[in-house]
Amino acid sequence: MEKVNIAQPPRNNRTTVKRRPIRIVHGLTATFFVLSLGFAAAGALAQQSDRERGRGGFGGREGNLESLDPGPRGDSLGAGKPIQGLTPQQLAFFQVGLSQFNEDEDVVRTSPGNGGLGPAFNSNSCGSCHSQPAPGGSSPSANAYPNVGPNPQSTVGQLMGSNNTIPSFITADGPVREVRFKSDGGVHDVFTISGRSDAVGCSMAQPDFAAEAANGNLSFRIPTPVYGAGLIENIADATILANLAASASRQLGIAGVLNRSGNDGSITRFGWKAQNKSLVIFAGEAYNVEMGVTNELFPNERGYPPNPIPSGCLVNVTPEDRTVFESSDPTQVSSDVNAFANFMRFLDQPAPACTGTGCSPEIQSGSGIFKAIGCANCHTPSMTTAKTDMATGLSQVQANLFSDLALHHMGSSLADGISQGNAGPDQFRTAPLWGLGQRVFFLHDGRTSNLLQAIQEHAGPGSEANRVVENYDQLSRQNKQNLILFLRSL
Repeated sequence: MEKVNIAQPPRNNRTTVKRRPIRIVHGLTATFFVLSLGFAAAGALAQQSDRERGRGGFGGREGNLESLDPGPRGDSLGAGKPIQGLTPQQLAFFQVGLSQFNEDEDVVRTSPGNGGLGPAFNSNSCGSCHSQPAPGGSSPSANAYPNVGPNPQSTVGQLMGSNNTIPSFITADGPVREVRFKSDGGVHDVFTISGRSDAVGCSMAQPDFAAEAANGNLSFRIPTPVYGAGLIENIADATILANLAASASRQLGIAGVLNRSGNDGSITRFGWKAQNKSLVIFAGEAYNVEMGVTNELFPNERGYPPNPIPSGCLVNVTPEDRTVFESSDPTQVSSDVNAFANFMRFLDQPAPACTGTGCSPEIQSGSGIFKAIGCANCHTPSMTTAKTDMATGLSQVQANLFSDLALHHMGSSLADGISQGNAGPDQFRTAPLWGLGQRVFFLHDGRTSNLLQAIQEHAGPGSEANRVVENYDQLSRQNKQNLILFLRSL
């Protein structure tokens, strides 16, 4: 066993941290770290950069440790499958939802739920952005297992004769990105339908992203994986509250609060800032904001608010996606938004590479380290869903999400400048880590593909993760490696 010093609350700053030794017991099973791998960071931290230059690597005292992350796991896909126990009818709805999820939208609406792209959009299908490593995931990559493909945004803006300019923050080997302006907090879609052969008469300019970048006004988000979303939706508020109360730690500086609906006061839980209440709302907003498809939840066209949409770009009657009352096939009656919600609801949680004693000694050690240094205080390994008759695979199931679904302060250096609901500019939902082993891009803006850097980005002035990162910094090279191997096993 190795002694690891656990950081005590500093009197003034991180340089005055006092520590007490504890022991890591090798072989502890699945508990977790990395306070919100999916979310942090608006810019490189000077404090972090000094630490890296001084030690020659990402938090290491034995040289550059970046190579300790082996990258996405290359074994069989552990994600993208439906939950167990679906009836034939439920499985049919799942398959319809998957089909709609992967459908490419055109501008002209030829039938309900078929068409409606734009007038502004980020991509032309849900599946184009949520494809790594399988449908429902996050940003794809052509350079990592399972070689899904280049960033679709590098080409989708120029399909069918469109004359969009590809902004500098969109690259073929980089992540899919949504961009918000800090000045208004809203999404400003990357592309318009102007110039497309199915949008004759539309003339609508893109925002001047270069000028906004020069003014420091851009804030990026990458797609959140939607695996196990039905399980997350079915965790009772009382379970989330009890877990948050049990995991708070004054010693580590970890508290956390919950985002809540401004209407009924219940806990919201989807999105980078847990701003969306349900999968239907999540789906409706995605259709409208990311693809420009109006629907029964968001029935009005949006361009670049508050600017009016040019009349030549208003192509279809609204809502473009709706309940198909005239269909005699029950699986085709639901709107595409509801079909998408059903797909997410019935999409299973990712399967890890191994569990418990079936894992290597190194991974078992990493699991114990993850808990010992304080990571599981935010990345709750599992919560049990409530009883439901929606589907047997959603009822009283252990959801191994590695998240408390709560908001945590990541500090002024990591703030993205965006407020949503109760979530302030430096607060983010603890990102679920299930499926992490086969993801490519990390942090809310996708700035890195390396877990060592992602861990270090969690530290900064005012961050609730500071003392956990201090504990990580004290680990030996081997224990850092074990921790990364554990994360990549998920």
